[in-house]
Amino acid sequence: MRSEFLARAEAYRAEIVGLARRIIQTPSPSGREGEIVQLIASEMQAAGFAKVWTDPFGNAIGQVGDGPVKIAIDAHIDTVGPGNRDLWERDPYSGDTDGTWLYGRGASDQKAAMAAMIYGMKIMRELGALDAFTVYVVGSVLEEDCDGLCWRYIIEESGLRPDFVLITEPTEMRVNRGQRGRIEVRLRVTGRSAHASSPELGDNAVYKMARVVAELERLNERLPVRPVLGKGTIAVTEISSQSPSLNAIPDVCEVHLDRRLTVGESKDQVFRELEDALRQAGIAGTVRELVFDEPSYTGLRYPTEKYFPVWLEAEDALITRAAAKTYHRVFGRDPQIAHWNFSTNGTVTAGVYHIPTVGFGPGAEALAHAPNERVKIEDLVFSAAFYAAFPATLLTELAQDSHKKGG
Repeated sequence: MRSEFLARAEAYRAEIVGLARRIIQTPSPSGREGEIVQLIASEMQAAGFAKVWTDPFGNAIGQVGDGPVKIAIDAHIDTVGPGNRDLWERDPYSGDTDGTWLYGRGASDQKAAMAAMIYGMKIMRELGALDAFTVYVVGSVLEEDCDGLCWRYIIEESGLRPDFVLITEPTEMRVNRGQRGRIEVRLRVTGRSAHASSPELGDNAVYKMARVVAELERLNERLPVRPVLGKGTIAVTEISSQSPSLNAIPDVCEVHLDRRLTVGESKDQVFRELEDALRQAGIAGTVRELVFDEPSYTGLRYPTEKYFPVWLEAEDALITRAAAKTYHRVFGRDPQIAHWNFSTNGTVTAGVYHIPTVGFGPGAEALAHAPNERVKIEDLVFSAAFYAAFPATLLTELAQDSHKKGG
């Protein structure tokens, strides 16, 4: 038997799809989200949110309820660019639908979820599922350039620190309870320039870096595999060199490294590994952690290190149980419990601030950033039902947990 939440979401199918289409049809690359923030704020107001505002960083925030337990439901509303348009079968900003799928950049990652969140709150209000909680629905910005930065700003500067967070990145309708972390660094080696006609007079920084890169490849092979989140990885994603001219031996070479962190790995450990790789290669070099310092569309800068901690909620943690019970309440069956392979804003809410965080969203991780990105319409509608039921279910689970502890 269908739940009342699912029945109400099905009744709003056309409206939910229509809003998702409008959101997809509004391009919002990172750093240029102003137009879509206005659209989302307007839709929140139309859906009857108690309060709607845009913070100085540019995040769209809507409030439903006014209880003491603070629950945030987050979707980033920026996207990567379309890439090579020749690889798209439809215009990436068309918002086309064939009745089964909704197409366009951001369909999975993660504009469809934003539409489902807004209608989820509308359904929650209409069904009288409000309780002693406040829900903050957040359309966050600049995530694609620096995941979690929006939440660093919200928590540190806006004074809004939720007690629980639901991330709506694509999960293929599973309940996700964590992700690997990552850190971005630059590794630099130097040499000595000489005329390219006499390379033996110089000390080629590119050749030196080649030996270091070989050590990094070997490092990746021996990184540990952990339960649930799997293996840590390291990848060279960019290499560059400097020389006085193209007829001169390079005297500087740098590589950009993407180091994914699994359970038990830390930033300090990464720097020790890289220093050891330099020693194994017999090359002197320097390792530098990177800082993100680009403005949001409002012009505000909020510099932060490009270190994104790993996080993993226990399968029996209160928030994981609450998400699983919401799923069963709405759909009448138990969910799959999984995790993301990529990084999300949860790296800050859970990884930095240790706020209980869980994920549930329409779309597939494999379709994020890909041509012909799409989302199942059924999953979009189902997600609205889940978001409508989640706050009250979480509060019930919290009350039961408190009663057990008190007893």
